[in-house]
Amino acid sequence: MSDFPWLIALVLVPLLGAVAVSFLPAGRGEPLPKKVGLGVALVTLLIGLAILAGYLTGGGDTTSAGGGEQFDVSYSWISLFGAHFALGVDGLSLVMVVLTVVLVPLVMIASWNESDEGNTKSFFGWVLALEAMSLAVFTATDVFLFYVVFEATLIPAYFLVAGFGREGRSRAATKFLLYQLAGGLVMLGSVIGLYVVSADAGTPSYLISDLAAIDIDPTAQRWLFVGFFIAFAAKAPMFPLHTWLADTTEKATPSTSVLLVCVLDKIGTYGMLRFCLGLLPEASEWATPVVVVLALVSVVYGALVAIGQDDVLRLIGLTSLSHFGLIVLGIFVFSGAGSAGAVLYMVNHGIATAALFLIAGFVIRRTGTASISAMGGLEKTVPVLAGVFLVAGLAAAGLPGLSPFVSEVLVLIAAFNHAWWAGAVAVTSIVLAAIYILWTYQRTFTGPARAEYAAVTDIDRRELGAVVPLLVALVVFGFFPMPVLDVINPAVDDILSQVGVLEDPPTVEVPSDATEGADQ
Repeated sequence: MSDFPWLIALVLVPLLGAVAVSFLPAGRGEPLPKKVGLGVALVTLLIGLAILAGYLTGGGDTTSAGGGEQFDVSYSWISLFGAHFALGVDGLSLVMVVLTVVLVPLVMIASWNESDEGNTKSFFGWVLALEAMSLAVFTATDVFLFYVVFEATLIPAYFLVAGFGREGRSRAATKFLLYQLAGGLVMLGSVIGLYVVSADAGTPSYLISDLAAIDIDPTAQRWLFVGFFIAFAAKAPMFPLHTWLADTTEKATPSTSVLLVCVLDKIGTYGMLRFCLGLLPEASEWATPVVVVLALVSVVYGALVAIGQDDVLRLIGLTSLSHFGLIVLGIFVFSGAGSAGAVLYMVNHGIATAALFLIAGFVIRRTGTASISAMGGLEKTVPVLAGVFLVAGLAAAGLPGLSPFVSEVLVLIAAFNHAWWAGAVAVTSIVLAAIYILWTYQRTFTGPARAEYAAVTDIDRRELGAVVPLLVALVVFGFFPMPVLDVINPAVDDILSQVGVLEDPPTVEVPSDATEGADQ
């Protein structure tokens, strides 16, 4: 299995699919680009699942199953300054790859009719291009390659926001692009700095494995850290570099918001783990007090601002500011539970928030408005739609039994172990999340039925097909998180070892009486 270039295929299939879709007939509602686009996304999903299966069974390039970096490919690219076209996956990148390849076809199914509002082939083509660039980011094991595809993700993202959605989307797309380009420009300084560091150490190289072996001067580490962190904080997003988020999710289509918030924004927290902690451990410890405070501000500020929103898409976008604050907090408290919880939170947030955005989109399509105050009483005409929205909302609020609860608890435990005040502030997110989710549900679905929505139809089979897999995942991983943690833990252990933290990874113990009963 390791002889086949699986990771190259993983990136090339959606990229070539995007090119193929661009040559198909154009037009509103044209079915052929939809069918080809979905077919390419499903093939990419199968490749991603094959990589997952090979990783878990040791079919990659390591001697032990389910751990370490596997499926490595590396070719010299720009030898002058040591850049390589190098790809590989460990547990951290693998869960992001699987999340991406699962969400993209679901987004396409959910937006089957939504894409009729613009050029169909453009929508599906840009979705595939964004998928290809995101997968390249998550699998890149060369810093220069990472930077190139990091910036390349902005091209399809910009056109998805600017080309589809509500009035004012062009301005929102420009604001999004300016924030991301500014962050990328700052990161470029750190990328160049890594070349200088590696050149001074001997042979210039941008391979992450080579850079991790270099003892970088603490002062240099701090400057490099600042460049990387600013770019990742703008991408994640974090306070105060978050202001593009609400505008973008309000004006873009719900499907585009899924790709931006649940896939693209994860590059920010992924980069913090991979580059800040993995390559610049001393600087990460130096910056921890400031980062923890910013994370806590994001947690509370995002939730408070979300409570006051009337636009449901803007509200969901701002809840992600709060959730990303918890993820960053888990990363920078330097503990096994915190880091594993943060990565698990990245996955669970992607599932729950994707479901929320998609279901909100279904509601908006039926009512013709995103204003919460203009809705009300919808559960009487669309009870199934109301039910699935409530499940997704309660998951985002951290209800026990649904998967975000597990990751949230791990982060909160780590925060309390780090400092009591950090845990005390972070735990307010649970109360605030309950307020904005339940109040949104109450204003949208309960109360007297409105006459203008009397003929609204309930969720259809296609829409259910898009969200049911997400809801099932929320329940399954809420009760059985260990399959995901088993993939995450080895990568987390390796990253934490760079900052001198050696802890047992979080596990869910099987009760001894259950084991004895099974033996009998």
